[in-house]
Amino acid sequence: MSRGSRRPAENLWGKADSRRMYFDRRCAVRLAEALEIATRTDPGMIRSHNEDAIYADAALGVAILADGMGGYSAGEVASGLATTHLAEDMARLINSQAAQERAPSDASMVKERIVNEVRAANLAIFSAAQSCSHYAGMGTTLVMAWFYNNRMSVAHVGDSRLYRLRGECFEQLTRDHSLLQEQLDNGIITAEQARHAENRNLVTRALGVDPDVEVEVHDYDVRPGDIVLLCSDGLNEMVEDHDIAVTLRTLGGNLALAADHLVHMTNANGGRDNVSVILVKVVGDFASPKGWWQRLLAHLK
Repeated sequence: MSRGSRRPAENLWGKADSRRMYFDRRCAVRLAEALEIATRTDPGMIRSHNEDAIYADAALGVAILADGMGGYSAGEVASGLATTHLAEDMARLINSQAAQERAPSDASMVKERIVNEVRAANLAIFSAAQSCSHYAGMGTTLVMAWFYNNRMSVAHVGDSRLYRLRGECFEQLTRDHSLLQEQLDNGIITAEQARHAENRNLVTRALGVDPDVEVEVHDYDVRPGDIVLLCSDGLNEMVEDHDIAVTLRTLGGNLALAADHLVHMTNANGGRDNVSVILVKVVGDFASPKGWWQRLLAHLK
């Protein structure tokens, strides 16, 4: 699957507060105070429009980034459907209150619900593509983080990435679903050759291409001081991981400035693609109040 161009994205909920009327306010306040978020998206220096879409809400603890493919308008439809669908479904899930309380279960229950929500978004995009010839072949990558109870569940499909800076350690937590990554894994090419490969934009998984999709989900602990970066490949194809890490270490005290600088570096290096970044800094503890997490897990069952 080859990647197309992208369009400007935005936080898709201007009225998020009204949709959160049933959300336990203690959880919302705690998350909003514990997570600092900055988002940026830019069409880059070459493309005429932007087919990335982003969504982030600290009070919900959700960050979503999608990188559309399929040409002029189709890519933006796919990425927009992915972020809108997932944002609404995740908010509905988190806002819901179950009357019955049960003991907390393991992260496998959370993973199952995330996979179901992503697959539902995939089917919505696939159905839209089947119903309109203009959207035939459209798709989108996805990377999503859900912060809850001092943890983070990460789901991804395609080559949009999630990195984490913890102290001096900067690491990529997602692994690209791409032809290039498969060639690296199989020893067909070296890391140096990969930097200059011509097939960097060929992904092996994407939302909307088939009626079902394999979603990769992993769970991580979260600590105060962690900085999480979600990005489209427009960033990591133009800026080396070392320079991204230096930016976060140097400017991590001002997330908005750090996000601006990442976009600036991308465009200064050529900006061949759209670039979108979501930065999430953990500034405090956000363990769920006793009882609320049990109710959410009961609802998941």
